[in-house]
Amino acid sequence: MGRLTVAALRVVLATMFAGAIFIQVVVLYLLTPDVSITDPDVAMIRTPMVVLTVLAILAGQVAVVCVWGLLTIVRQGTVFSTGAFRLVHLVIGAFAAASLSTFGLGVALAPGEAVAPGVVLLIGGVAVLTTVALIVLVLKALLQQAVARDVEARTLRTRSTT
Repeated sequence: MGRLTVAALRVVLATMFAGAIFIQVVVLYLLTPDVSITDPDVAMIRTPMVVLTVLAILAGQVAVVCVWGLLTIVRQGTVFSTGAFRLVHLVIGAFAAASLSTFGLGVALAPGEAVAPGVVLLIGGVAVLTTVALIVLVLKALLQQAVARDVEARTLRTRSTT
């Protein structure tokens, strides 16, 4: 992977991480008092909404940090090693946690008249992010095969040179 590509990806990852921190700190701080003032029905769902949103964003931040680590491993040329699996497992877990948090948010917002049904349906659609975790799981299987082939190639090379 080229230096320019790595630099561009790192800028995107840093921007995503900074945006997530901005959302956690500023927007949720501003949202918390406004929700309790506006409507008593909405005040009831305030705590689950804030907690589940923060958890989903935190899971996204974990995924960004792990992708940064994978990008570093790719840049070093050591991606076909068993060390990459730890980061891949964390990315899969982060996507699964974000999906569960988003689904929980949809469940918390569903009862009552506080939120329109279309918004709950939209949140349910976002919860389908589990498919992203499944795609990463498939990519992990491909990485496992590549690592196995790399080990096999090294073994054959050492046998042929000795």
